[in-house]
Amino acid sequence: MPRKFWTAEEREILRRRYPHESTRRLAADLKRTPTMVYGKAAELGLRKTAEYLASPEACRLRREGDMHPGKDFQFKPGHVPANKGLRRPGYAPGRMREGQFKKGERRGRAAEVYQPIGTERISRDGYLERKINEERPFQKRWRAVHLLEWEETHGPVPPGHAVAFKNGDKTDIRLDNLELITRAELMRRNIVHNLPPELKTVIQLSGALKRVIRRKARTTNGEEPPAGSTGSSL
Repeated sequence: MPRKFWTAEEREILRRRYPHESTRRLAADLKRTPTMVYGKAAELGLRKTAEYLASPEACRLRREGDMHPGKDFQFKPGHVPANKGLRRPGYAPGRMREGQFKKGERRGRAAEVYQPIGTERISRDGYLERKINEERPFQKRWRAVHLLEWEETHGPVPPGHAVAFKNGDKTDIRLDNLELITRAELMRRNIVHNLPPELKTVIQLSGALKRVIRRKARTTNGEEPPAGSTGSSL
């Protein structure tokens, strides 16, 4: 409805009739929508009278002296629901049971994209992953294959450590190409990848040399190297 300004006469009618009459009937007489009438009444500070709200015309379902609309239609204490004791799903007659999912059943898109345990895929980061279970959350269903191979031989990866590829090739999954390093070292390596090839080679050789020195020092002092720490030889 196009905008229609209120005249002084219409505002006077609203003041006189709004507190005592149905808003819909008043809106029809003024050729306006109920929303327009409610809005102008709020602007003018008009309210319905208690007598009108208690009348059947207000549709409040009130009993005389009762301030709770619809009280006669509320459930009473001790009321027993009509469906109490009925089992779901499949309690209803007819073909309802035919359309229900069975345990372990997949349909539609879920059936199209489903992959069984043992399926392998390449992750967004380029790692080979294998599906190992059907549990939730979904992210726990897949595990990097190089981590599975490492843990099968050396056990769980210690906190603060990661398994890295010695030659940087994520597809070359061999135990002798895997090494256990700290997260700090992994971060340094990832930064190194963005450097010029010559400088990257020097830094990688320096890191390998330091690891060999630490390993030799532990051996000299009679300490056993950490599990899975093969060390790099130059």
